[in-house]
Amino acid sequence: MLIPRKSGRFVSRLTRSTMAIIMAGGRGTRLGELTATRAKPATPFGGKFRIIDFPLSNCVNSGIRQVFVLTQYKAHSLIQHVHRGWGYLRGELGEFIQIVPAQQQINESWYRGTADSVYQNSDLIRQHSPDHVIILAGDHIYKMDYGPMIAFHTENNSDITVGVVQVPVADATGFGVMTVNEKDRVIRFDEKPAKPQPMPGNPGMALASMGIYVFNREFLLEKLEENAKMEGTSHDFGKDIIPGSIENCRVFAYPFNDVATKAQSYWRDVGTIDAFFQANIELIQVHPELNLYDNEWPIWTYQEQAPPAKFVLDSENRRGTAINSMISGGCIVSGAEVNQSLLFSDVRIRERSKLLRAVVLPHVQIGENCQIVRAIIDEHCDIPDNTVIGVDPEEDARRFEVTEDGVSLVCPHML
Repeated sequence: MLIPRKSGRFVSRLTRSTMAIIMAGGRGTRLGELTATRAKPATPFGGKFRIIDFPLSNCVNSGIRQVFVLTQYKAHSLIQHVHRGWGYLRGELGEFIQIVPAQQQINESWYRGTADSVYQNSDLIRQHSPDHVIILAGDHIYKMDYGPMIAFHTENNSDITVGVVQVPVADATGFGVMTVNEKDRVIRFDEKPAKPQPMPGNPGMALASMGIYVFNREFLLEKLEENAKMEGTSHDFGKDIIPGSIENCRVFAYPFNDVATKAQSYWRDVGTIDAFFQANIELIQVHPELNLYDNEWPIWTYQEQAPPAKFVLDSENRRGTAINSMISGGCIVSGAEVNQSLLFSDVRIRERSKLLRAVVLPHVQIGENCQIVRAIIDEHCDIPDNTVIGVDPEEDARRFEVTEDGVSLVCPHML
């Protein structure tokens, strides 16, 4: 039975009998040079985390303790992070978080789509025989108790349940867009449509898939088998499995709303440089939508042991300060000014440098007299003295990657 706690979380036999499969094999090409050497789910986020930590934390906090992470492209740093930070579950109790690289187990092809990646590992589902399988994207930022969604799936006798959020119609072209009836049953599904279907009575918003799907085990295996034999398909959940199931199967949409308030919860697709920058910068607000200080729903991760952040020097134009910013362990701000910025671990900033709305990833050195505005500084950058970034867009475009919104991305090989 489903037992609600005062916190709004749920403890249920449903989550204990559910297996999670996290899709973490995409190229992440829209993030440009940020994913040149790493998979998108391994990209640092929020000062001390990586993107993959959010769906993994959601699983553990929801009581789902059987998790497979499917990888393919540029997976080394992702595999290393999961091994270091997520190896504490008890195997003797049937708990695990396991990395599953693409292995060509069924044929000689690599993963041809999201559905094919699960199909090629369907033996793992049969081996553990869960009642339900929840398919998750490994590259979104959100906090979600999966228990109520699985309960919704069961109560509606659903074959497939799709997690959904409301997004502006203008932004919906990058998502799977659904139309539902008054009982939340899906009656239409369009994958990344050129003209998204708006919600009834709300012409400015569309109902978008979060890339979260709950399946009954046998139904999933049957659909994967059927899809694998088809010619001319994308072997993809959003393009093939979901649309092909609407007419003859029970497909429902689960609104991602706060259990207590019913308001739509925080969810971000940080698939572009601008979206990644904005989602990080939002965290420095006084009351950000994504609360990383929530003891009821902690985000777990692996982090290197680092000393506390330090601010040194206190003379005119040489004062180590941070205003409206987040500063991680191991940082030293030496006579520099940090404003409305987020510093990841082990960032060193030297005298008379000024940062405004900057996202600085781990292990970065910033020299003296630098000025950095609206920029992302990638890991292991060594910024020379007197460098100016984010002030002259034309000059930045010659050296760095500059987005449509004017955010400069700086990577080590650009310096």
